Amino acid sequence: MTAIDPISLDRDARRARLFTRINKLDNWFQVLGLSWMTPVLKAVAGDNPKAQLGEIWRLLGVPLLAIAIFLGAWANLAPKVQTSLGAVPGPAQVWEQAVNLNEDANRAREKEAAFYERQDTRNAKLIADGQADKVKHRTYTGKPTYYQQIWTSIKTVFFGFMIASVIAIPLGIAAGLSATANAALNPLIQIFKPVSPLAWLPIVTMIVSAVYASNDGMFSKSFLISAITVTLCSLWPTLINTALGVSSIDKDLVSVSRVLKMNTWTKITKLVLPSALPLIFTGLRLSLGVGWMVLIAAEMLAQNPGLGKFVWDEFQNGSSQSLAKIMVAVFTIGIIGFLLDRVMYALQSMFTFSANR
Repeated sequence: MTAIDPISLDRDARRARLFTRINKLDNWFQVLGLSWMTPVLKAVAGDNPKAQLGEIWRLLGVPLLAIAIFLGAWANLAPKVQTSLGAVPGPAQVWEQAVNLNEDANRAREKEAAFYERQDTRNAKLIADGQADKVKHRTYTGKPTYYQQIWTSIKTVFFGFMIASVIAIPLGIAAGLSATANAALNPLIQIFKPVSPLAWLPIVTMIVSAVYASNDGMFSKSFLISAITVTLCSLWPTLINTALGVSSIDKDLVSVSRVLKMNTWTKITKLVLPSALPLIFTGLRLSLGVGWMVLIAAEMLAQNPGLGKFVWDEFQNGSSQSLAKIMVAVFTIGIIGFLLDRVMYALQSMFTFSANR
């Protein structure tokens, strides 16, 4: 009879625990867009390294190769296309302008810090001289940096997205629970869903200008115009998916709620929302993506000081560096859009149960 080696058993148990941890981490790697980390960790742990190398190549090597081919084609073809602003900038020129925008932002922060330092020194001297009544606190009014414009766009899209969600989710629940409410909302959805933000913008601008007479309130006019335009264009995916999720709840669960004589609020919070959450989050992800695309066009015309206005200003500027700066903004918009989607996917993974968990 073969003796059982306790050392070998202990080693196998440790390996099994390690692979279990790696499989748990795989869920978060997928959320973060780092799914290639799983085969890397498995290869390091000794789980069929040859097969894991194939996965690493598919998940990491192929995308990197595609990016390299794209950059090579861009670098070779860009100089051959001449525009009114000169040749289309290649990757090196775009990277150079990205570095310049970062340096400009750092210089602007230094100027702002120096402004407030001079103001504090002047006010301290006035107080020491017994002239406290002459103390003044002014806000720095320098040109917003590129990073401040990025932050403005993110704040605007989230404000519009939150308003859209607050409107769309209750309406979607009502449409999913009631055939009458669905019949009432469906024509409005079909009519307004395809409307372009460029069509909404003049209407929103006139209404906001009439109701919000000055810029002295909590929000500027340009911010509200951009955010409301985002709301009007982004609420439809959430509304439609919420209604679909609610209407597709298992009929047996609905019957149970009737037997238990649940009131409407309990039925919605304990039964409807948990069952419909996966589709609701799908709608929210789509709405946020639509809102981010809409925002750039809205900011261009509303002159909200975000990325849209940055692109428009550079287009109007027409300098030899403008096209490269616009392309920096294009990549920034794409990367932020990807990160926003990952944030929503992470929230969906935290609050819903799916096959990926």
